[in-house]
Amino acid sequence: MTKVQTEPCSSDYFESGIRYSQGTKTLVEVGELKRDVLQRFEIKQDVFYAEFNWGYLLKQLKSSRVDYTDLSRYPEVRRDLALLIKKDVQFEEIVRIALKTEKNILRKVNLFDVFEDEKIGKDKKSYAVSFILQDQKKTLTDREIDKVMNKLIRAYQDQLGAVIR
Repeated sequence: MTKVQTEPCSSDYFESGIRYSQGTKTLVEVGELKRDVLQRFEIKQDVFYAEFNWGYLLKQLKSSRVDYTDLSRYPEVRRDLALLIKKDVQFEEIVRIALKTEKNILRKVNLFDVFEDEKIGKDKKSYAVSFILQDQKKTLTDREIDKVMNKLIRAYQDQLGAVIR
């Protein structure tokens, strides 16, 4: 498949725009309509415009394999942990340990806060981390969730010397 190019474009209607093309075929042009066009229709707010070459795009999709999975019928669960760890530990290490510890129902690991202060220790920092858990076959019980979280806590304590706050 040919690489998609991006270039600025303008026309009688566009104030400024961007054209995405593949070879000689334009995939889409996107832009903001010019003021004089808006004034002709007594439009006072900004209007943006996009023109897609649907025929070409759909033709390209037919030659591409599209994989999908159905959305889960079962809810995901979020649990948070605050980990007091050494300053030199990177978030990637926390993710690596989590994914190694729980392979079945752990879907995402997100960092939502980092706190550093002399009060918690000169060589320490606190990471607030969220874990998204979901089973594709059933709704998780509190007991199952607690079991996974306890495994994660033990792994962080053993491998990073983390203190749970």
